Amino acid sequence: MSKISISEKFNLFTEEWTPKIIAETNGQLVKIAKGSGELVWHRHENEDELFIVFKGHLTLQLRDGNIELGVGDMYVVPKGVEHCPLAEADTHFMMIEPSSTEHTGKLDLNVTVSIENQEWI
Repeated sequence: MSKISISEKFNLFTEEWTPKIIAETNGQLVKIAKGSGELVWHRHENEDELFIVFKGHLTLQLRDGNIELGVGDMYVVPKGVEHCPLAEADTHFMMIEPSSTEHTGKLDLNVTVSIENQEWI
């Protein structure tokens, strides 16, 4: 495996709310994404989801309160917890999650990226 430049990887795409896989370790995928505005309310019944912000501000809306993340902050959304990511314009973040994690949980919406269509960059 070669060294990965995360900033260079972010420069390879412009799509929002479309996670890109940059590495895999012990059955966990390391994904990066860009976002602005709101994704959708969803949950992952069997997987925790770790978020780390590299640029901008990400709010993880939870039913019992919001988690505010700035550059360098991270938070793990526990499995089964309904959440809705909300990002200010041009926010860049990383997610680390099991390879079985569906993008928008069990929801199949126009923004959903299926497991088989997740792109490696």
